[in-house]
Amino acid sequence: MKIAFYGSSLLSSYWNGAATYYRGALQELARRGHEIVFYEPDAFDRQQHRDIDPPEWARVVVYPAAEEAARAVIAEAGQADVAVKASGVGVFDDLLLEGVMAAAPAHALRIYWDVDAPATLAEIGPQPQHPLRRLLPALDLVLTYGGGPPVIAEYERLGARRCQPIYNALDPETHHPVPADPAYVADLNFLANRLPDREARVEAFFLEAAARLPDRQFILGGNGWDDKSMPANVRKIGHLGTAAHNAFNASPLAVLNVARDSMAHVGFSPATRVFEAAGAGACLITDAWEGVELFLTPDEEVLVARDGQDVAEHLRALTPERAKAIGEAARQRLLSEHTYTRRGAEVDTLIRREWAAKRERSPA
Repeated sequence: MKIAFYGSSLLSSYWNGAATYYRGALQELARRGHEIVFYEPDAFDRQQHRDIDPPEWARVVVYPAAEEAARAVIAEAGQADVAVKASGVGVFDDLLLEGVMAAAPAHALRIYWDVDAPATLAEIGPQPQHPLRRLLPALDLVLTYGGGPPVIAEYERLGARRCQPIYNALDPETHHPVPADPAYVADLNFLANRLPDREARVEAFFLEAAARLPDRQFILGGNGWDDKSMPANVRKIGHLGTAAHNAFNASPLAVLNVARDSMAHVGFSPATRVFEAAGAGACLITDAWEGVELFLTPDEEVLVARDGQDVAEHLRALTPERAKAIGEAARQRLLSEHTYTRRGAEVDTLIRREWAAKRERSPA
């Protein structure tokens, strides 16, 4: 089937944490015979910070961040068998959502793919006239980056016909163990863009741990931290392209994951960083969130922290030998249960089943 996918960016991870998620899921759908066309705006300097060239498994259409250009690519949804509007494109989101779903042919599946479902639901819940909430009953599927049973129940309460989480996963061709790089050797590395709904948690888990361990070294990667005051033992390195992720994750004693506020509150939302770090064999320390054990077993495959004090205590107790054992156990768990091959098979089965059911309802 021809899948028209309207998202933030496939080519760039710059201010775009969903990039590797899109790549993993869509590449696997392409392997399963689907034709992928990805539409992304030229916005937020992402095209100046590309991580990859347009891949052979997808046609990528980059359009100017202008209304006329957005309307032009919306029209191309009329040629699709599956029309997907992702959350968080960043420009003309409502226009794209309403336009793409209206332009898609009658036979096409209409899908909203939410990469931050807890935040989306918090926004649309009090707004009956929100464009997404109004359109929910007309959509065939809502797919989400995570959220588990709470997100499914809330989306269906608001009118979605069906909501299905498609969790992050590991692409072992992209994220895998590599030799340590001296540029990234430290006791704890953390990669995250500075966002309003994450900053307080970064302070509580990462900066507090650094302050408690002045004799240890910490590295912070990601956009937006330049003017943030930090302990002297924290080194800021700015944006880190995906090509450097393996070395960043494989070089320190441990790697930290900190969820955004909404995802931590709802749970069942492992970030891409969890899979990327564990895929590189890193010993992962994550903030506590409900459902973590569905993906990694605490104390065996991941270390779970309630606050910065817990993070500091984990680091004090961690030896290189135990860190290596935890990282390898996590990598093996993900390889056996949580790869994009599995996620792609799940989405492929889902859309083929929904396609057939829709044809039965409207055989003409």
